[in-house]
Amino acid sequence: MVQAPLAVRSRGANLRLSMTVHVLICDDQEAFRSAACEVVKAAPGFEVVGEVETGEESVMAAGRLHPDLVLMDVHLPGIDGLEASRRIRVADPRIAVLLLSTYDREDFSARIAGSGAIAFISKAAFGPDVLMEAWASGGVID
Repeated sequence: MVQAPLAVRSRGANLRLSMTVHVLICDDQEAFRSAACEVVKAAPGFEVVGEVETGEESVMAAGRLHPDLVLMDVHLPGIDGLEASRRIRVADPRIAVLLLSTYDREDFSARIAGSGAIAFISKAAFGPDVLMEAWASGGVID
């Protein structure tokens, strides 16, 4: 389930349905990276451009690949997904980040706002429709 918006992105041009949304996936579990790839493939207009396992790798890959969207696990080896999200957004505010976790948002809510992410999505609820809704609304889900 997508929870309250965390930040609003100013990517008006990317909201056009004709544009492909380039997605970077960051998760330390190969099984979830594979599942996330399938979700992205099932969402019309979305394409995976890279997969990484750590927060540090996500920051480097975002700088190299310039994705439109990063799907970021919160709990990662090295720097966590919240800090990686903050670094990505500082380096390029045009990149949107969606935080994903099996944990409840309340477990780290004090740090979420500072991450610059547009939304928090439970991994259990993550699917093509939720991905498309979060992207189209900039994280503002009713």
